[in-house]
Amino acid sequence: MAMEQVSTNRSFGGEQGVYKHVSAATGTEMTFSVFVPPHQPGAKLPVVWYLSGLTCTHANVTEKGEFRRLCAELGLIFVAPDTSPRGEGVPDDPAGAYDFGLGAGFYVDATQPPFDRHYRMWSYVTQELPTLIVENFPADMERQSIMGHSMGGHGAITIALRNPGRYASVSAFAPIVAPSQVPWGEKALAGYLGEDRAAWRGHDAVALIEDGARLSALLVDQGSADPFLAEQLRPELLENTCKAAGIDLTLNLREGYDHSYYFISTFMADHLRWHAGRLGVKSE
Repeated sequence: MAMEQVSTNRSFGGEQGVYKHVSAATGTEMTFSVFVPPHQPGAKLPVVWYLSGLTCTHANVTEKGEFRRLCAELGLIFVAPDTSPRGEGVPDDPAGAYDFGLGAGFYVDATQPPFDRHYRMWSYVTQELPTLIVENFPADMERQSIMGHSMGGHGAITIALRNPGRYASVSAFAPIVAPSQVPWGEKALAGYLGEDRAAWRGHDAVALIEDGARLSALLVDQGSADPFLAEQLRPELLENTCKAAGIDLTLNLREGYDHSYYFISTFMADHLRWHAGRLGVKSE
């Protein structure tokens, strides 16, 4: 599968690259970033996937996430895809709102026109991009973890729940845990999947757990000063559902932190160490 290097920069002894390719899943050109830590020739390295939130691209975490130093120390490949298809002919929210359309793909395969042609981020993240990564980078696909922020936290948790055994661990920063019950999710799922709420349950972490999907453990960090906490994020719904299902949830409410990359970068190392332990990597 062909890809083009957009840029590469040396960082902490490794290589931070940005790449683009023509996606069969979305029918558009897609851009993503990959950090490859220093390693011995021929070595295969574990992979951490990071899914970004509303309005973001691959660039937000790449530039602000402060993950490279620890990824270099631990030997983790860090992959950050875009949040939605982009380009000429890709439909957007008719009103130009930030929470639907471009930058807001919600990691689903849309079934509703006109979005069904390009908005296939589920297939892109779970099928197409992993194939591209293993073909072009020293990735050990037997050792994968996944994490995300906000809309990307929703994506990371639902992808892990529906792909048991693929990911050694899953974590999230301020995730949308029950999109069927909050305005962001209701708008997106109706627009991409239609009005039948039964179809939404496969992309709702709380609903998936209620329906029997399981994780061995889950790490979530949430800022107490997050302006979206009460209306859109509602971590208490995940907490209650995990407790009822016997899922080991670590939910950290971080006093005074908001929804921004100041928050994410502060606790990024905690998440990477948590993943490293479950990927069989020793962390000091």
